[in-house]
Amino acid sequence: MDNHHFIELQHIKKTYWWSDMEPVHALRGVDLTIDDWDFLAIMGPSGCWKSTLMNIVGLLDTPTSGNYLLRGRKVEAMTQDERSLIRRETIWFVFQGYNLLKRMPAIEQVALPLGYLGIPTKEKLDRAANTLDIVGLWNRLEALPNQLSGGQQQRVCIARALVTDPGLILADEPTGALDSRTWEEILDLFQRLNADQHRTILLITHDAHIGSNAQKMIKMKDGQFID
Repeated sequence: MDNHHFIELQHIKKTYWWSDMEPVHALRGVDLTIDDWDFLAIMGPSGCWKSTLMNIVGLLDTPTSGNYLLRGRKVEAMTQDERSLIRRETIWFVFQGYNLLKRMPAIEQVALPLGYLGIPTKEKLDRAANTLDIVGLWNRLEALPNQLSGGQQQRVCIARALVTDPGLILADEPTGALDSRTWEEILDLFQRLNADQHRTILLITHDAHIGSNAQKMIKMKDGQFID
């Protein structure tokens, strides 16, 4: 096994230029290391640019300067095809909004990412069913989104993230739309996925209580880590 970190951000800066306005310095030299099996939370108020950081980690955005190393390889040196493959296979997002298709049963929602990888239909559905079992929805395979509670819909999203066996799950305020009992269930699920399935998770939240469920919480303010 190589000695590289899974992900290493070195002095990442992100600046936005909008016409006729002063440049906005969103990220101001962020250093972050993520190793396999980590469960990290980045906690900070709205407007601290934590979602910008997550989008850079998830290869949806590029930094203005600094280095992003993925298993020791510079991301900026990768081709678009290589980055697309990483987004399909290695990194998966879970958002606050469930992003589920209204007329599609849970098992097919979860199988969707496998279609992009060219996996045969029976194997797709078998893997989707097994993954829904992992998140506690074995008995709701055929349920449509409007037949599921908010917490169950978020579990479908988490299963959809897990089904490709990604190296890293990026969870962007995944409990933001849920009541306290339900978000505690979702956080318990993340903890079990980390401890039992060795999933690497990066969670961002504005809530210190939610962030405290991770192995390690990093506080962020004005585009910088403050601890």
